[in-house]
Amino acid sequence: MSTTKRPSSSGERRRFDPAFKREAVELGRRIGIVQAAKDLGLSESGLRDWTKTVDRRGGDAFLPISQRADVDAELRRLREENRVLKMEREILKKATAFFA
Repeated sequence: MSTTKRPSSSGERRRFDPAFKREAVELGRRIGIVQAAKDLGLSESGLRDWTKTVDRRGGDAFLPISQRADVDAELRRLREENRVLKMEREILKKATAFFA
């Protein structure tokens, strides 16, 4: 497991790469969250949060937003909705001009 750690004495938060988080969650499921958090030097609440994130999002849990499949699908849906709304607005503009 690899991790990107910053010195805790500087007051900055430690950052962990996605692979480390996934492996930590798997370890927590195998040996228990309390023991896994202790072994890895993590807080129990942090590991529980990571586990909940994996349960909600599955394999895309720790990917950047730009790489998540659900974001891509939502973007396509919103673009299509935007296209339809623009078309409806143009129709209403023409109807307003016609009846004015």
